[in-house]
Amino acid sequence: MRYFKKRRSSPNSDPGENDPLSGVANLFDIGLVFIVGLIITLFTAYHLQDLFSEKSELTIMKKSENGQMEIITKKGKKIKAVKVTKKRVEGRGERLGVAYRLEDGAMVYVPD
Repeated sequence: MRYFKKRRSSPNSDPGENDPLSGVANLFDIGLVFIVGLIITLFTAYHLQDLFSEKSELTIMKKSENGQMEIITKKGKKIKAVKVTKKRVEGRGERLGVAYRLEDGAMVYVPD
């Protein structure tokens, strides 16, 4: 009968004191702090703070694994992404080094 006795809790004991999962919440909090710190470090290392500034102008050129190129331009609050293709375009324009400006204002990149 001694095994069936109810445990008496002292008035000073915490009911969650014997909970085996109470430490998991602390691990989750530590993980969140680590992730936020990692994101801040990456933004600082690659100087990406300009992405959040309303007055900044930023141009990024990205190339994927399959060779597809993309130009991402940010002017103020407006962000524009343009994929570079090998399609031929026609129109009258003005040569700007290795780029052409068409009559409608579009820019065409021509690799050498």
